[in-house]
Amino acid sequence: MQDTNGNTHKPLTLCSLFDGSGGFSLGAILAGIKPIASSEIEPFPILVTHKRLPQVKHYGDVSRLSGAELPPVDIITFGSPCQDLSIAGKRAGIHDGDRSNLFFQAIRIIKEMRDATNGQYPRYCVWENVPGAFSSNGGDDFKAVLEAVIGVKEEGVEVPAPSDHRWPKADVYLGDGWSVAYRVLDAQYWGVPQRRARIYLVADFAGGSAPEVLFKSEGLSGYTPQGFR
Repeated sequence: MQDTNGNTHKPLTLCSLFDGSGGFSLGAILAGIKPIASSEIEPFPILVTHKRLPQVKHYGDVSRLSGAELPPVDIITFGSPCQDLSIAGKRAGIHDGDRSNLFFQAIRIIKEMRDATNGQYPRYCVWENVPGAFSSNGGDDFKAVLEAVIGVKEEGVEVPAPSDHRWPKADVYLGDGWSVAYRVLDAQYWGVPQRRARIYLVADFAGGSAPEVLFKSEGLSGYTPQGFR
């Protein structure tokens, strides 16, 4: 890959957990990022990605994966199951729900990969989920998400919850050598024929670029003010 000055750069690499039909992997390719690994258990989505993304190796169930044994990548993405967080479900929560608690398997995998690579990989992670995560268990579930992601770099950190238990739709957290940013985006403004608001959270475990990813992109082609909520 070459930049505007003709300099050659090695593309960033990506592993997509809870990959589905390869949405994160396809987005990565469109952004010049190279997807090389994924995790999925449903047979039909796996067939789809085998056909459309044959260069991506599938590693199966996240609960059986070791981050130390996966190929090191720059970015790990994970849209962990939302059923226990969604306002349309029973809201068992991120700790007690037998699907949404798989979020913590992704965190484990990220930590294992970083431990195996002396903290070099992955540098970034991206988490996507329903806005119901803000209110699940009175807001405590989103607090747990933030503490788990930040805890990859700064173990034992405690994130204060809003006094009214209503999380803002966008925020940034900065620490010593790390940054985390999140915001709600609506896919209907990116060509999807439905209203589909989702939380997107980006973590940079080696610097302060997370807010740049989510907040300094509105001037780019394809981004509209309506898409940011």
